[in-house]
Amino acid sequence: MRKNVLQLVVIAFIFLAQKSFAQELYMPRNIKEAYAKGTRSMDGKPGKNYWQNHGKYTIALQVNASTKIVSGTETIVYENNSNDTLKNLRIRFVNNIHKKNASRAVENSDDFFTDGLTITALKIEGIVYKEDAKNWGTVGIVKMKKPLPPHSKMTIDMDWNYPLSKLSGREGQIDNTTFFVAYSYPRVSVFDDYNKWDNLPHTSGQEFYNDFNDYTYSVKAPKNYVVYGTGDLLNQDEVLQPEFASRLKKSYTTDEVVHIANEQEMKSGLVTKQNEWNVWKFEAKNITDVCFGLSDHYLWDAGSVVVDKKTNRRASIQAAYDVTGTDFVNSIKNNQYALDWFSNNWPGIPYPFSKMTAFQGFADMEYPMMCNDSQMGDPVFAQLVQDHEVAHTYFPFYMGINETRYAFMDEGWATTFEYLIGIAEHGKEAADKFYKEFRVQQYISDPSTEEDQPIITMSSQLSDSGYGNNSYGKASLSYLALKDLLGDDLFKKSLHAYMENWNGKHPIPWDYFNSMNTASGKNLNWFFNNWFFTNNYIDISVKSVEKNTVSVANTGGFAIPFDVKVVYLDDSKETVHQTPAVWESNQKLATITLNSKKKIKSIALDGGIFMDATPANNTFISK
Repeated sequence: MRKNVLQLVVIAFIFLAQKSFAQELYMPRNIKEAYAKGTRSMDGKPGKNYWQNHGKYTIALQVNASTKIVSGTETIVYENNSNDTLKNLRIRFVNNIHKKNASRAVENSDDFFTDGLTITALKIEGIVYKEDAKNWGTVGIVKMKKPLPPHSKMTIDMDWNYPLSKLSGREGQIDNTTFFVAYSYPRVSVFDDYNKWDNLPHTSGQEFYNDFNDYTYSVKAPKNYVVYGTGDLLNQDEVLQPEFASRLKKSYTTDEVVHIANEQEMKSGLVTKQNEWNVWKFEAKNITDVCFGLSDHYLWDAGSVVVDKKTNRRASIQAAYDVTGTDFVNSIKNNQYALDWFSNNWPGIPYPFSKMTAFQGFADMEYPMMCNDSQMGDPVFAQLVQDHEVAHTYFPFYMGINETRYAFMDEGWATTFEYLIGIAEHGKEAADKFYKEFRVQQYISDPSTEEDQPIITMSSQLSDSGYGNNSYGKASLSYLALKDLLGDDLFKKSLHAYMENWNGKHPIPWDYFNSMNTASGKNLNWFFNNWFFTNNYIDISVKSVEKNTVSVANTGGFAIPFDVKVVYLDDSKETVHQTPAVWESNQKLATITLNSKKKIKSIALDGGIFMDATPANNTFISK
């Protein structure tokens, strides 16, 4: 009882005595407790008591191209850095989404279903467990015979297998001899400081939440199959014929597009060593996941680009695609541009990994150092999709976002960077047009306006348009509105502070709010409350025009930027830009005084990409 009283006193002290930036914002009880315990700090940084758990994974996988079975032998050295004793172990296996008894958010055809994971052997600290995974969903519970104390490690050994789904999406069979193998190994679910074990099932509607781990893994594949994976390929001379190993090595040091293997070379069996099986070895450290693709006929291109001009560090860029995959012909050049642009513009953090591979599949989905994108037959749209997936490098892979609960923390940023790089690639008019049509129009014109839920709503509690609107368009608009409010320099300074505070860790929305407040030197809680904790939407209107004063009503409520476009009686024109700061003192009404005393012929309010729900009342014409 005494402990609980002291805990409440600490909470009260933090929220009252410190006059914290965050005290105005709604905060769930478990999040308050994390701040009270000092694992998170009101200045936006990890608290002095912050911790996160870690795994060291050594995995040997084999892909049987005939049976379409993936099998693996895995050792996990799992480190419990918390103050809790772990009595039960949560094992997450996302591919169990294909089991008929698993929770799912969408309908699926018969080709989607499999029998899921089979565990053939399991030992924890040398103790044998007879674990039957038949009744597991995407999260299974192992009742440990020996609990794991705080600040200690344990070793988990596991043998397992599962079938690749015939219907490929985020993973599965691309064609009869091409496979994208993601979420392919059982992993320890996240145990964190604000929610303990992550027990939420993967339902195919949401995305992922993973610890930062170290991986050494190998893929045993038949001859003539090339394996493309997360991390550094450690043994190219053992799996590739000398000429092709030489081409790959050259690609690591040049801006040129190197055609590692063409269609005829793949067909002729000239590319890989002609062992019955080749074992491809990869390594990636301090990363949230690994995956790989393999094919016996995909074309293979590669190149590289300097991503850190201070150190001259290069990142490898690769592409694997079918001869019909016309969208991928320019992937190397496009992704060289993307990695360079993201590293030096927005977010302006050097690309943090050693590789990026575009693999032709069906998902339009991001993975650490890889993307699985579909052939669309539209090179411009294909480039934009790859830009979006590559942008995810920063959120959620550089920043360990809990996508399952807070998808807006990564999808919103990827959408924002996709828009900003689109301006550089195709011009502002084209980028605006695409952004409005693809990211905003569906949201603002949605007749089911009950879906105007607060962005802060847990993503796992949303579906369909409600999920999409909150995660992508609305979240992105909030980031762009804040960019307009602060100006590019201060916004970038604040964004960098947030990213420096939390890269390699697990930020939650309040860490973002607090980081931006501290780094900007401004109390932005009015803005964050407006955008994240309300049912607001976008709808402004001209309320009145008197002489040189324009009153603008904000029916929708969102604090958006907009232009006041004025035409005077003498047909001269003026555009007055309003940042979201115009709504700080009164979020329902703004009064704008024009500099000119000339008589006004007409007024038009233009939000640009901040599309208005009722544009008809955005104009005034003098009678």
